[in-house]
Amino acid sequence: MENIPFVLGGVRIPHVKGSQGHSDADTLIHAICDALLGAANLRDIGYHFPDTSSEYKDADSKLLLKKTVGFLLEKGYSISNIDSTICLQTPKIKSFIPQMQEILARTIDIPVGDISIKATTTEELGFVGREEGIAAYAVVLITQSETTSKP
Repeated sequence: MENIPFVLGGVRIPHVKGSQGHSDADTLIHAICDALLGAANLRDIGYHFPDTSSEYKDADSKLLLKKTVGFLLEKGYSISNIDSTICLQTPKIKSFIPQMQEILARTIDIPVGDISIKATTTEELGFVGREEGIAAYAVVLITQSETTSKP
């Protein structure tokens, strides 16, 4: 959507269009939250942060990520690494990736080297190629301490 800030990986990126959502619509952070919650069998981001809740209206997605990490820590999980891919036609975000990694590492409290962020286009195909939206995917590795492991 035009005239909306474009926030990705915690970074406000200059662009004529932004993502519209209940929170700040940070697609990358939302994908990471869903991957973390799914890996720990803790449902999904919409369950924990419903778009019907005024508490999360226009929320900074880094707050949602911090809370998500807290849910995992309560269950005895630690985050080993995150691998993510952002699909968007424009803008080019390569130069912003190190800053995103730094922000995510601070938010999650893991080393920057354990966070992979890649970007690709869809070669002008589909809604991403028509610049009607973006997509992000994340895969995470979590471990559970032996004292809290299930039998």
